[in-house]
Amino acid sequence: MFVAIVCDFASEDHKQKGEDLILQYGFKRLMDNLFESTTISEKYLVRLKRELDSVTDSYDTLRFYQFPVEDTFAISYLKDKKWRKLIVRL
Repeated sequence: MFVAIVCDFASEDHKQKGEDLILQYGFKRLMDNLFESTTISEKYLVRLKRELDSVTDSYDTLRFYQFPVEDTFAISYLKDKKWRKLIVRL
């Protein structure tokens, strides 16, 4: 599965902890706030989101762009400390 993560952390502390987690899961940094992986499994992606919950607050913004997810393009985003998902049918 291809996954791109775009991050906008509200504080340096959150940024450091969040980026460290993302890199531990094998993502490659492409730009300051952009990471990509083509090898992460759904199981580990769920675990990463859970761990990111513990180092973020409601001021942080994260977006995950995933393809394919059951033959669709999915955008998961963290808003007000809740994960939401938008599915784009192809």
